[in-house]
Amino acid sequence: MKKCDGNRMKKEESCSVIMARQEHGISRKLMSPNALRTLYRLKENGFLGYLVGGCVRDLLLGREPKDFDVVTNATPGEVKRMFRNCRLVGRRFRLAHIHFQDEIIEVATFRSLAANEPEPEPKEASGSDHRQRPPQMLKDDDGMILRDNVYGTPEEDALRRDFTINALSYNIADFSIIDYTGGLADLNAGIIRTIGDPAGRFQEDPVRMLRAVRFAAQLAFTIEENTLKALVAATDTIVRAAAPRLYEEMLKLFLSGEGATCYGLLRQTGLFAALFPDFSSWLGAESEGFPHARFGEMLSYVDSRIQQGDKVSPPLLLALLFGEYIDGKTAHFRQQGAPWQQSVNAAVAEFMGETCPIIMISNRVGLALRDIISQQMRLKKIPGRRPESFIARPDFNDIVEYCRATCGDNKDVVKQLDWWAAQARQQAPVPLPSGVTEEAGAPQRKRKRRRRRNPQVKSRTEGV
Repeated sequence: MKKCDGNRMKKEESCSVIMARQEHGISRKLMSPNALRTLYRLKENGFLGYLVGGCVRDLLLGREPKDFDVVTNATPGEVKRMFRNCRLVGRRFRLAHIHFQDEIIEVATFRSLAANEPEPEPKEASGSDHRQRPPQMLKDDDGMILRDNVYGTPEEDALRRDFTINALSYNIADFSIIDYTGGLADLNAGIIRTIGDPAGRFQEDPVRMLRAVRFAAQLAFTIEENTLKALVAATDTIVRAAAPRLYEEMLKLFLSGEGATCYGLLRQTGLFAALFPDFSSWLGAESEGFPHARFGEMLSYVDSRIQQGDKVSPPLLLALLFGEYIDGKTAHFRQQGAPWQQSVNAAVAEFMGETCPIIMISNRVGLALRDIISQQMRLKKIPGRRPESFIARPDFNDIVEYCRATCGDNKDVVKQLDWWAAQARQQAPVPLPSGVTEEAGAPQRKRKRRRRRNPQVKSRTEGV
């Protein structure tokens, strides 16, 4: 059913498509109970409450949503007063997080389409007037949004979102689906389309380009022609986004279960070269006449793990994807005479120095990446010194997994890894694999004998 009213901003005619409960197959049984509790609490207190974004999109597609986001006309302060388990977060976008035992429900206030205006002086809340005017939207000189806490109507909030398929709302009042942007038609056609001018939307938030790629890969959708042209034209601006946000988006891309497809789209649009300029140049060149094929193989390996329901930690992901690149740097330092561990340390530090200005990898993850690569030598020493302490390392499984994924069909390495896996499962020592002796597998370091002092010889300093 189509419904129009004349309250749209700038006095333009406003039209929305409303799909009644009997016209869609979304059941509340498929929704998070905590999200439903939040929606009903908002309704009971006289506020609007909608599910919005990816959860509505996924429910309509028959997919299981990863999270449930709620929007309302209640301000963050009003939400906090309704929920004792609420925490307010964010400066750029002020949000309310409702903390449940096993889930956090994010509640946002409807945002406005209002342009930049002079920001008013803050007013103290007094008496029964809780709702003070929030700070206005702020943009930088290039049009990227720095702050966006201007509150508006449900339609304005929908029109502020990135893509049409992410602007669908589920109204808890009558269980209907509300579409202000043509998202239902694009969902049926399998199209990723920005809301409004794509060049302007990518300028407001460059991360939307990576989201377009991820949604296209995960949903097997096509990026609409004008959206794709604007994306390709704006690839160089991706570096304007905050480096920590780009790190989080990189993890979402390569841990989506469709990492290989994401990589193909990133490469096709030029985003990959903008995100990883040095690595991309190395990847496009040949080494001794052979292309660097391991990156693609590792992407497929990670995809298969994710699709089977396994988890891949961020350090292991980085080691799998960039391990060959770091190995090349390590070999360079080894040729200059540096010891093995120092070479690995220098290679990882060089990789981090190239990557972190654009994609901020934390020191903790960088150190874990370094250990996964450097500890490959320890796996070759069977049993080596104190094997139980090596097995007790928190990253032991990642170290073994990395070696197993990269060793190929090397039977000797497979035997070693099987021995370590068996040793980790057993309390008692496991026999060495056939063909491997303790001396050959793990040469013991000889201890230097401590020279004993002759008690009859007086110290040079004695009596001074």
